[in-house]
Amino acid sequence: MASIIVATGKQKGDYYPLGHRINVVGRDEAVPIQILDEHVSRKHMQLCFDSDKNEYSVLDMKSKHGVLINDIKIEKETVLKDSDYITIGATVLFFTLKDFEDRESALSHFKKVGERMRPTQID
Repeated sequence: MASIIVATGKQKGDYYPLGHRINVVGRDEAVPIQILDEHVSRKHMQLCFDSDKNEYSVLDMKSKHGVLINDIKIEKETVLKDSDYITIGATVLFFTLKDFEDRESALSHFKKVGERMRPTQID
């Protein structure tokens, strides 16, 4: 199961296990993953799991400021790779395919990865 770790912003250090469901990310308090950032739309993006392909993808929900993966703005649903960085508003999220027992083990993994980036190919 994959996870998202908040790398920058007010919630730096928060982590969210994604499971195999659709996760809406945004500023609205009713979404599963709330990001407190004035540049994040109420419903900014979706993180989706495709069980047939065993992969996660991200879809911009027509947000005002868009979604960037490794500093490249996406225009359509895009498959995520381990260690991708997702930028929404002024907040950066770190995507990993790893599953963690708790917040501390997630943060430990994030610190080991450091600042390296493995870019996703956007077609």
